[in-house]
Amino acid sequence: MPELRKDPVVGRWVIISTERSRRPTNFSPVGAQRSSGFCPFCPGAEDKTPPEVYALRANGGGANGPGWTVRVVPNKFPALQIEGTLDRRGEGLYDRMNGVGAHEVVIESPRHDQDLSDLPVEHVEQVLLAYRERVLDLHRDKRIRYVLIFKNHGDQAGATLEHTHTQLIATPIIPKNIQEELEGARRYWELKERCVFCDIVQQETAEGEGRRVVSMSERFVAMMPFASRFPFETWILPRRHDASYQTLAEPDEFRELAAMLKDTLSRLNRALDRPPFNFVLHTAPVSDQDLEYFHWHIEIMPTLTRVAGFEIGSGFYINPTPPEDAAQYLRAMSS
Repeated sequence: MPELRKDPVVGRWVIISTERSRRPTNFSPVGAQRSSGFCPFCPGAEDKTPPEVYALRANGGGANGPGWTVRVVPNKFPALQIEGTLDRRGEGLYDRMNGVGAHEVVIESPRHDQDLSDLPVEHVEQVLLAYRERVLDLHRDKRIRYVLIFKNHGDQAGATLEHTHTQLIATPIIPKNIQEELEGARRYWELKERCVFCDIVQQETAEGEGRRVVSMSERFVAMMPFASRFPFETWILPRRHDASYQTLAEPDEFRELAAMLKDTLSRLNRALDRPPFNFVLHTAPVSDQDLEYFHWHIEIMPTLTRVAGFEIGSGFYINPTPPEDAAQYLRAMSS
């Protein structure tokens, strides 16, 4: 069974995952191609994945068969597993617990030859809806404290299968990066009684500003963070205050967000020749859905530079491209 262990110095939890060690691609060199000609995510191979936990089928049809447009299955090599109890315990100064959680794969399309940015807006909307439905379902599990949605696109960004997909890991603790965002946002709220993300959105979209804005719609903005860690790092945020992604409910909201996400990824593809990238969706923890000081957002990070010794050892990032220049370049990439 996987295990969670806590670093006693910085408080970071680490997953020691025995299941992941069974992956056939384990410890493959970065940049190595892993395609074998067979894809377990393609239609007709539904029996090669664990049974689906969610699917959208335009014309009906039975579970775990073809005809789907979006399909969600448990990861065959999960970092955490859904069965069991947490069994929190100590070992001298060390803290540990069982690796209980969930690890799922959102197969975004039956088409092997299309990426998320290639899909019609209506299809991207279905993918975003699948994210929401899985988060809502996992929030019913009292052991779960956080659900992180992330996408690794391209071999150099950590993808082990070419077929377009997103992953979801639900954890019994709040990840350290999220905790740092929450604490920083709370400190800002205590000082100013305003949401820092709302202030960022307001300042960046104000008339006469917009140097770091890539595009903007009625409800959402795509922009470069002021202190971007990576070249062309782009965030998508709601323009109104909203702590939790899963509170999205109106079809128009999903359609507008889908159009914004597709447009942003398409601009990055045109500007950077379809780069590998990661994106993560940061939302409020399970128990704090209505935080006044937090604001859900999507962070998109093209893999254009390597994180090396200085970054790993110091926590500093070296970004050779000012976000103002990157935003100006992406604005020029409209379709």
